[in-house]
This record gives sequence, structure tokens and C-alpha cells, in this order.
Amino acid sequence: MRTGTRVRILGKRASIPVIATLLVLLFGFSATAQQTVSGTVADADSGEPLPGATILQQGTSNGTSTDVSGNFTLELRTDGARVLEVRYIGYRTRTIEITDMSLALEIDLQPATQLSDAVIVSAIRSDESTPMSFTNVSREQIEERNLGQDLPFLLQSAPSVLASSDAGAGVGYTGIRVRGVDPTRINVTINGIPLNDSESHGVFWVNMPDFASSVESLQIQRGVGTSTNGQAAFGASINISTGALNYDPYAEVTNAVGSYNTRRHTLRAGTGLLNNGWAFDARLSHIESDGYIDRAFSDLSSYAVTASRYSDRSLLTFKILSGREQTYQAWNGVPESALADNRRMNEFTYENQTDNYRQDHYQLHYSYRLTDNWLANASLHYTYGRGYFEEFRANDRLSTYGIEPFVLSDELITRTDIIRRRWLDNHFYGFVLNTEYSTDRFRLVAGGAYNEYDGDHFGEVIWARFANNINIRDRYYDNNGFKTDGNLFAKLTWNLSDRLSVYGDAQIRRIYYEFLGFDRTLDEITQDHELWFFNPKAGLVYQLAPGQRLYTSFSVAGKEPTRREYTRSTPDSRPSPERLYNLEAGWQADFGNASAGINFYYMHYVDQLILTGEINDVGQAIRNNVPESHRAGVELEGALRLTDWLQWSGNLTLSQNRIPEYTEFVDNFDTGIQEQIEHRNTDISLSPGLISNSQFRLTYGNFTADFMSRFVSRQYLDNTSNRDRSIDPFFVSDLRLSYNTSRLPYANRVNLSLLVNNIFNELYESSGYTFGWIAGGAEQRFNYFYPQAERNFLLQLSLHF
Repeated sequence: MRTGTRVRILGKRASIPVIATLLVLLFGFSATAQQTVSGTVADADSGEPLPGATILQQGTSNGTSTDVSGNFTLELRTDGARVLEVRYIGYRTRTIEITDMSLALEIDLQPATQLSDAVIVSAIRSDESTPMSFTNVSREQIEERNLGQDLPFLLQSAPSVLASSDAGAGVGYTGIRVRGVDPTRINVTINGIPLNDSESHGVFWVNMPDFASSVESLQIQRGVGTSTNGQAAFGASINISTGALNYDPYAEVTNAVGSYNTRRHTLRAGTGLLNNGWAFDARLSHIESDGYIDRAFSDLSSYAVTASRYSDRSLLTFKILSGREQTYQAWNGVPESALADNRRMNEFTYENQTDNYRQDHYQLHYSYRLTDNWLANASLHYTYGRGYFEEFRANDRLSTYGIEPFVLSDELITRTDIIRRRWLDNHFYGFVLNTEYSTDRFRLVAGGAYNEYDGDHFGEVIWARFANNINIRDRYYDNNGFKTDGNLFAKLTWNLSDRLSVYGDAQIRRIYYEFLGFDRTLDEITQDHELWFFNPKAGLVYQLAPGQRLYTSFSVAGKEPTRREYTRSTPDSRPSPERLYNLEAGWQADFGNASAGINFYYMHYVDQLILTGEINDVGQAIRNNVPESHRAGVELEGALRLTDWLQWSGNLTLSQNRIPEYTEFVDNFDTGIQEQIEHRNTDISLSPGLISNSQFRLTYGNFTADFMSRFVSRQYLDNTSNRDRSIDPFFVSDLRLSYNTSRLPYANRVNLSLLVNNIFNELYESSGYTFGWIAGGAEQRFNYFYPQAERNFLLQLSLHF
């Protein structure tokens, strides 16, 4: 067990950044504006305002967006040009040179002659007129953070986000939590197509190596968010768009090296827009890493190909995203007893204890502008995944594999060492349709989707020390899961006045699942289950002033159990679907040289599924419904330009994540029954009460330095609020240095980046789990943790042609 001394040290170190972050967030917006430019952005033909247009100071990352009335205010940096780039989906980008700072700008944008790729995801994105809490991440932001780590690690500075890595260094198996909510409850789409696994509901980023290099933009909606495709968002949704039109030919070569023998190689190229309206883009990537944890290596490859046909009223796009991974398993984490002396320990020692998987995504999108105000989108998709993980099992039961006990040298053999492979071979396909109609008073989006999942699950015995009635590659289980998921939705934003707008959103979702499960007689038979969900949402947005908005919304979402809950239960013990009632209210403001935001949320769960340790009627420990639980919190965001060359940004989440009452079950091997322990008002597992991020950015000419810190408070491994089963708070800082130049004759731009993670060499763990039982009259408890890497670096060189 870790000592109390370390906990106290962490607490002292953590208090400084937390207090500093609070002070800056609450009192740091008093600086006076200098060189402020303001104006409006409107449609050149109709004169109607364009809310959500992006205004960027040329040559910098300094920018803002227009409010619902098309107004904006921006504080210019003195080290940047007095030139603005104004962008809006479906319109030509316009460059404005500022000659008189005292004049309000009236900027008219012409509709683009080609549709933008962004229209594919416009139906599920939020903007300033939507009463939701969200964070937009641009391609520029992703590019400067992407040195080979998985996407969750590139997003960990966003509000309420916590990333974790099994191998410890952000390459391989990684996960993301938002507001403490686990990945199976976070809806993820790529170009509007669901990415979550239909059965486990998880997202396996390892199957898409270097996916960040293909991301054009990304939006994190916290809470239920707007209606989307795929599983319900029970904590957040992440909407990803890949690819965008590059008018000119280009090529990029990126190479990175780093600690733990990490290497990344990426090649991107594109034709630009050809005379016939076609454009072609491609990416090829390879990433290798030995991992921070012993033997937790990753060998990852991927490619992406896009072919698009642009015209003034239509867009046809075909996309292929393919990834292949081989990783040595680090799933089990590190036992608590090993943390002090061998925190990089991997309990697996079999040389081929690997996970091997390939996943191919095919997407066909077609968008057509029926009129200037009316847009229609249609998408077809197909994902093919196949692979296995291999593992050595010491002294395993023969009965698990259908092997009869036998006598060997007068000894009855019931157990043996065995090597097995567990396979997945699955197909996911369907279509997505939506249409969008907008006027100066309202925006209506309606659509739907239908998807099918067909997944084979089977296991093979490939070696056994002692065997009787089996052959090599005998299948000891072989079954199929079939699931359909369909939905219809409509959402309306209505501007009641120049300042007040109302939002309504309703979705009907139907799920049908066919699987091999247990009936009431405990025989395994093919069963089916059907669920219907109605998910309404409504809210208000009020513009207090240019660049300031108040919003509030109430949303409902329903979510089905995972495959394990179905296949490891009978109809009598099968859990009920979960229900979430989500209230959000907030304020956001942009003052030019500073911005601020505050969001309050209350997430009330009915029948949330949690691990209690209870064994059901088929002898399986699966999650049980608890009648009520909740997450309540406040999210603070802010940014401040301290000088012309120094700026600060940060966020802070304070939350309470509670289960009013539930019963914990603990196996008692002395009595053969389960002990029951009543708990009241406990913390939800792996849900820290405080998450904060802080970033200072220094810019000098072509040089940029970012100092980033994050603090995460105590997390409990289960739902008992027992400190002996918890993860210590941690405070970690990273340093990123970047230099850009365009002075070389053979390249348009050269970027050299250095990322030093965990610069102060903090020893910390980001996630874990616990289990235990009673034997010999005492409780035996086993805690496992996922240690994250000590100080490590990544160095990257990118050449843009």
C-alpha cells in the first residue's frame, strides 16, 4: 500500500496550481483592451447575419467567432498582421486588411462555388445558437499537439476531460473520460457515422493509429448534447470531421522520435482541386513504441484515402480509413504491491501475449444544396473488423474448453496450462440521411439513420500442456451477435428576436439485439430483445450583448445495456436500460483580450448500471441498476492575453458524483455466500471531484512555447468511497516548444516541435480497478493501477511542400 507521506506531498503540490487557476479564472479578466476590432459578418446576397463565423488574425492562432446576430469583437496581437481571415461553412474565405481600428467592420461573405466537407457533420454539431456546453477543436490545434500520441491525449486539456494509457505513454490502448463518465457512455462519430462498438459500446482508438492526422475539426459536446447517431451520449459526444478541400497540391512528411523507443512516420499528400472538380488526398502512417510499462509494445500502421467531387451545389466524397495494430497486453495494470519498487511491472510474461486487430472504414457521402437555404445529406458506410488476442492461461479448468477430465499416470487431470485465442469478426453497415433548411428566423434539421451489426465471436485452443479430446484450433465457443439500431430526429432553432432563440430536439431510437444467452432454465439459447427510446431536448439562448450569451437546456437520453449484460444473464436477472435527465445552464463571453465561461450541470440517472459485486442467477458478476444517482458540477473556462507575446487559458471543473444508496456484495469463501454491505451517499467510481487545466503560451516571432499543467483530485476505484481503494491526486506539467519557418527553398513550411511530458517527473496513476473476497475470516483486497510515464519526450520534424 502506498504511504501517507506521498499523499501529503501530492496534496501540497496540488494546492498551488488549483488556487492559482481559481484566482485567474475569477479575477483575471480585468485587463483593458488594446487594438480592438469589431464588426458584423453577413451573407453578401441576402444580408442575413452569419452566426458562428470564424474570425482569425492572419499569421496567428488569435481568433473568435460571431454571435447569433453575426457580431464579433477581437483583440489583435501586435506581433501579428492587421489582417483578418473570415471563414464560414459554405462560404468563400475572405481576407480583410484593417486600416482604421475605430471603424466597425461590415464583412459580406459570398457563398462558395463548392460545398464544404463540413456540411457532412453540420446536422449534429452545436453552435452559438445551441443551448449546449461544447468545445471546438480545430485542425491547427490538433496539428500542434499531435506528435504521435492517441487522440484522447490530444484532448486532455479540454474541460472535464481525463485521458489514460494502458502502456503509460499515450500510444497503444488509450481511453478518455468526460465528467468522470467512462468511454462506453461517450458517443463518438466520424463524419456522422457511429464509431462506438455496437456490443461493448467502447471506442478502441488503437484500431485507428495516427487518426489525428486525418482530423479536420472536432467538437466535444458535454452532457447529453444534440441528437446524433449511434449509442446515447451519457456524458459527452465527440463529433469528428475528417478531410477538407485543399485548393492547391500539397505534400507533408512528418517524422518523430521519443522516449521508450517511440517512432512516428507520416506521409500526407493531395492533388488540390483539379479542373474537373475532383480532389484526391491520402495519408500513410506507422507508429512504434516499446511503452512505459514493461513489454507493452505497440506496432501500428494505418492509411487514409479520400476522393471528392466538388461542384457549386453538390459534394460527393468517398473515404477509406484503415488501421492495423499489434500490441503486447498491458490490460491488467500493475498491482499496488509493486508500485513502490517496480511500477513498470507487467504481470504477463508469455512472449506472444498480444492483441492483433485490423479495422477498415468505408464511407460514401453525398450532399446537395437544393436551394440557397436547403441542404440534403446522404451517407452509406461499412466497417469491417477482424482479429484476436492470444493469451497464456496457467492451470486453467479443462471444463472451460469442453475438455473431458482424464487420467494420466494414475492422476486425474482436471486443469492444465493452455494457450488460447479469442476472435472477433464483425461487420457494421448502414445509412444516414438528414436535411437542413434555414432562414433568417429559424433553422430546421431533420434526419435519421439505420445501422446493422453482425459480429462473430469464437475462441480457439492452440496449445495445451495436457489434453484429451481436442485438436489444435478447436473452438471452445462460437456464437454470433446481431444488432440493428435505427433513429429519427428533428431539431429546430427559432429566433424569437434578435437576442432570444429557442431550441427543440426530439429523437426516437429503436434497438433490436439477437444474441446467445441463458434462458430461465440456464440453457444457452439464441434470444432477442427490443428497446425503444424517446429522447427529447429543449432550451433557450439569450444574447446579453455582442459576444455574450446565456443559455439553458434540459435533455433526456436512454441507453441499452452492453453485450455482457445480455449474454451473462437470464431474462429474470437482465438489467434495465439506463435513463439520464440532464440540465445545463451557462454563460459565455468574449471581450476581445479575454474570454470567460461558466457552465452548471446536473445529470440525474435512473437505473444507472454499476458494479456491485453481486453474482446473478447464472453465476456471473455483472453491473446492476441503482435506482438513482447523479453528477452535479460547475465548469469554468477562461483565456486572457497578458501581453502581446504571452497569453493564458485554462478551465476548472468542480463536481459532486454520488450514489445515494446501494448494496455491495463480497464473496465469503468461508461460508459460501455473499456478504452484503449497505452504502449511502458514496462517490461514483473514477469520478474526480476536481479537474483543472492551465496553459501559458509564449510567442516570439516563429517560436512558440506552451507550458501546460493539469490537476486531478482523488478517484475511487469502486463505489464505496474507501480511501484504501483510491487513486492519489496528481499534478502534472508538460512543456511544448515549436518553431516554424518558411525560409527554406525546398519547403513551404518547416516545423520542429519538442514535447516534454511530465516535466517534473511526477509518479502518478490515472486509472485502476479493485476486487476482493473474504477468506480465513478476513477480507482480501487487491488494487490494480495504470501508472503513467515519468518524464519523457517526443521530438518531431514536419516538412510541408
